[in-house]
Amino acid sequence: RWQKVLYERQPFPDNYVDQRFLEELRKNVHARRYRYRAVVFQSGAVVQQLCSVCVFVVTWWYMDAGMLSPQGLFGAALVSSLLGYVLFDAVDGGAGRRESGRTRWADLKSTLVFAAFTYGFSPVLKTLTESISTDTIYAMSALMLLGHLIFFDYGANAAIVSSTLSLNMAIFASVCLASRLPRSLHAFVMVTFAMQIFALWPMLQKKLKAQTPRCYVGVTVLFALAALAGLATVSSVGAVLFASLLLAISCLCPYCLIRLQLLKDNIHGPWDEAEIKEDLSRFLM
Repeated sequence: RWQKVLYERQPFPDNYVDQRFLEELRKNVHARRYRYRAVVFQSGAVVQQLCSVCVFVVTWWYMDAGMLSPQGLFGAALVSSLLGYVLFDAVDGGAGRRESGRTRWADLKSTLVFAAFTYGFSPVLKTLTESISTDTIYAMSALMLLGHLIFFDYGANAAIVSSTLSLNMAIFASVCLASRLPRSLHAFVMVTFAMQIFALWPMLQKKLKAQTPRCYVGVTVLFALAALAGLATVSSVGAVLFASLLLAISCLCPYCLIRLQLLKDNIHGPWDEAEIKEDLSRFLM
C-alpha cells in the first residue's frame, strides 16, 4: 500500500499518488464571505476621504478667487473644530481620553503651539515656491493628494497603508496650494484648515464608526452632499462626475466584489507547503 512518505523505499514512481490523494481536497478554506450592506458600510471611509479632498480643493479655489475671506474660513473651522472636539469625547463618554491619559490642557497647548508656529512661518510658506511655476505647483499638489488617498488608512491591514506618509503628502499639497494665495494670512488659514480636515476629521470618523455606526452613516451622507454642493458651484460637470464616482465606489464596487466572490476557487490539500506551528525556540538554545 502506497504511503505518503519519503523516508521509505516503495515500489512506486516518485510522482505516484493513489485515489485517496484527492480526499483531502478543500476549497475556499480561508475565503471570507462578504455581505453587501457590510461592504457598503466599509466603503464609507473611502467616500469620506474623497469628499475631504474635494472640500479642501473647493475651499482653496474660493479663497484664490477672493470669494471666501480667511477670517470667515478660520472662524468656521474654529467653530467646527470645537464642536468636533466636544463630540469626540461625548461619543464614548470620555473613555478613550481616560485610557490615553491625555488632558484637555495638553490638547490646548498643542493647538496653541501649532497655531503660533504656523502663523509665524506663514510668510515663509507664502514665498516658499515663488521660483516654481504655477503649473508645476498644481501638478505636484494633485500628485500629493492622489498619494494621500492611496496611502490613507481605510482600516485594511496592508503593507501599502501608511498614515504618516498619507498625512505628510496632504500637508505638502496644502503648503504648495497655500503658496499661491494672495497673502500670508491666507496661507496660514489654508494650512490650518488642511490639518483640521486631513488629521482631526479622520480621527472623529473612526470614533463615530466604532461607537455609533448609524450616526457615522448619516455624517457620511451629509458630508458627501456638502462636498457635491460645493463642487457644483465651481463646475456642474465636475459635480456630476464626482457624484458618479461616489456612487460607483459605494454601490457598484461592493456589488462587483460580491459577484466575484462566487467565482473564487482556491484549493487546499496535501500538496500545500508544510506549516510548522510548534514552537521550535527550545532547539535554538
